[in-house]
Amino acid sequence: MKINDSLNSTQGLPSSPPAPRADKAGDNAKVVTTPSINVQISPMSVQLQTMQRTQATGAVFEAKKVEEIKLAIAEGRFQVDAEKVADGLLETVKDLLNARRQPT
Repeated sequence: MKINDSLNSTQGLPSSPPAPRADKAGDNAKVVTTPSINVQISPMSVQLQTMQRTQATGAVFEAKKVEEIKLAIAEGRFQVDAEKVADGLLETVKDLLNARRQPT
């Protein structure tokens, strides 16, 4: 008995590209194509990206200075200048208040 392989026989069927398959997660998934869009990055954005890369590659602090301060604290030589700390805190608060007042 001879069996005809009907799955491989495509006589009379038009040839077309295969349809996209849906993910296994959902049978109702649709394939959506969007037109390409031109995007321009502002000079400020480019500058920020450059600064980000620079900071990512370099240290944010001086390791030698940190080690000196650690040693001074361990030896009891580290003196906190309360006036300098207070001035710094006041400047930070002023900056925060000014930033809040500016319209966005």
